[in-house]
Amino acid sequence: MTCSNKKPDGRELFSLFRFISHGNMETGDFCIYAMFFQYIKRTMKNGVSAMERPTIGAKKKLLVFLFCAVFGYLLLFGRILFIEFFRAEEWQELAYEQQTRDRLITPKRGSILDRNGEGIALTETVCAVSVIPVQVKEKEKTAAFLAEMLELEQTEVLEKISQNVALVRIKTKVDTETAAKVRKAELPGVEVDEDVRRVYPYSEMAAQVVGFVGKDNQGIIGLEAKYDELLEGKQGKILTLTDSRGNEVESKQDRIPPEDGKNLVTTLDVVLQQYAEQTIAKAVESKGAKRGVIIMLNPQNGEIYAMANYPFFDLNDPFTMQDPELAAQWDSFSQEEKNDLLNQMWRNTAINDTYEPGSTFKIITSSAGLEEKVVTPESSFYCRGFHVAGGRQIKCWRYPRTHGAETFVQGVQNSCNPVFMEIGERLGAETFLEYMQKFGFAQKTGVDLAGEAVGIIHKLENIGPVELATMSFGQSFQITPLQLLRAASAIVNGGRLITPHFALGIADEEGNLVESFVYDEGEQIISVETSETMKKILESVVAEGTGSKAYLPGYRIGGKTATSEKLPRRSGKYIASFMSFAPAENPQVMALVLIDEPQGVYYGGTVAGPVMQELLKNALPYLGIEPVYNEKEAEEAAEAQTEVPDVTGMAPAQAKNMLYQAGLSSEYRGEGETVSRQLPPAGETVNRGTKAVLYLE
Repeated sequence: MTCSNKKPDGRELFSLFRFISHGNMETGDFCIYAMFFQYIKRTMKNGVSAMERPTIGAKKKLLVFLFCAVFGYLLLFGRILFIEFFRAEEWQELAYEQQTRDRLITPKRGSILDRNGEGIALTETVCAVSVIPVQVKEKEKTAAFLAEMLELEQTEVLEKISQNVALVRIKTKVDTETAAKVRKAELPGVEVDEDVRRVYPYSEMAAQVVGFVGKDNQGIIGLEAKYDELLEGKQGKILTLTDSRGNEVESKQDRIPPEDGKNLVTTLDVVLQQYAEQTIAKAVESKGAKRGVIIMLNPQNGEIYAMANYPFFDLNDPFTMQDPELAAQWDSFSQEEKNDLLNQMWRNTAINDTYEPGSTFKIITSSAGLEEKVVTPESSFYCRGFHVAGGRQIKCWRYPRTHGAETFVQGVQNSCNPVFMEIGERLGAETFLEYMQKFGFAQKTGVDLAGEAVGIIHKLENIGPVELATMSFGQSFQITPLQLLRAASAIVNGGRLITPHFALGIADEEGNLVESFVYDEGEQIISVETSETMKKILESVVAEGTGSKAYLPGYRIGGKTATSEKLPRRSGKYIASFMSFAPAENPQVMALVLIDEPQGVYYGGTVAGPVMQELLKNALPYLGIEPVYNEKEAEEAAEAQTEVPDVTGMAPAQAKNMLYQAGLSSEYRGEGETVSRQLPPAGETVNRGTKAVLYLE
């Protein structure tokens, strides 16, 4: 039987499918079967032949397709590797976050301590109350209870617990007694967690320096802000496994403990700071002045013992305006105006503001003149009551009277302007400006507080004869009080430009220093010989010259007075200041008193001199600097001093009377019926008339 090679038609194909389906073959079906496979064979042969001869266009398309496919596979593979090795941990954490609800635990912020380990800023344990809205069964009842316990508005609490969130904080800084009552109520969805609160035991003391923290326990100003990363610690968590709706899957909770912050030890001395604050407050109030500043530091290493700004503010209540007049109008101010007023209250004048230093700057001109050898202690000058510079007559402070013939030393003692104008001319503008830069007036001091200002001084091309003359005695430029004190320190410490600072190091929980911070010894900017000469000259200013109001029997003290006229000129506004150091032969403490806009008599020697004397009377004995008296001075000193009695535990009136009997005045801090702490401490020998601060509980 022969079979045709023609293409099978539909009927023949049907027969073939029937054979495949049922397995029976009718007459002629074999030929159909053979014919079908002959056709398949021919088709495949023709297809293979076609594939063996692809066109160039097809080849190009195939290459493009293969390249794209390989690139895509490589891209996907690279993405897999990137996720596996670089993002796996992060994505695991994200997944874990979705599956858990966490409540943050605030870490204990590190303490700020004075140089003797006394707490200036401390942290106490309190609680925080939170709500998990999805678990609250009776929102109205829960809101009413929490509002009553936490002293909040019920509508405010209800609004919070009605939010569609996993967790909402109702109130932080809740005292432990109230928190215990909330916890005891066992209301569904209400959680009580650990929290901390920053407290300042001395309230107003060193307010502008120490600074304070906000609601989130982050530092806002002062040391709290500067050393925030060191003090803040790391938050902990309480983790609870939840479903997609926020309901707890397990009652078991994981607790990741917080890491407490480190304790900062500062150069501040609580006793010296208190002396400084009492002294400047008394001076400002008695003179009806606008404000006042006292800075005390060690000129050998830059450690700042005290920095007092008056008026003060309460660190435990920093957003309350202390000025009674402004406080009475507070509600009438816009939010922007309130912020500006608060910033002014918090402002640290010692580093944030610049002023014309006046005659205290003459020590810089003197040092430059001696260093450049354009003047010697024996150099002769003549004061006619004025000096002519650039065709302009510039008066001495004593005009129309004159100082007449005088040596350089006498010129410093008399604070005679013409002497310094002549020295400035001998130096020349370029050299004079070089020394201003050497003494650090064109840069920040590097003190470890934020917001430090820098001096505003002339460029060389703008310094003419008149500018040079006025700059020589401390006018026509501006610097900060701390810049002046830093430069003065270099003049008396052997010529080194030290870095003023507050941080000493890090302490353990017992207050022991475990890590000390290191500061540069300072660049040598004048010779040791010039420094020694200046110390002797400045000692003579207090012993014989305009600084005599700061003289203390038994002590060798150096210093310089200043009376700066504020801009605009002839406004009748002045700054009285006094810079001093002791003991003159080996200075261990340097201080600057600055009184802004004193009423009535405004001369630095008359106004600021007695303030400096009162400050040093208390500070020098406390620092262990022993006086060396002659016979007459010894008798006077014994009569002027008294021992501080112990009044802790007494009623305020009783304590005040006992202090009065000892020749001391007193003031109260806080509210209460018992004296819990006193400054100066009991047993301290101080001068009669010293004010004791009594802290009540």
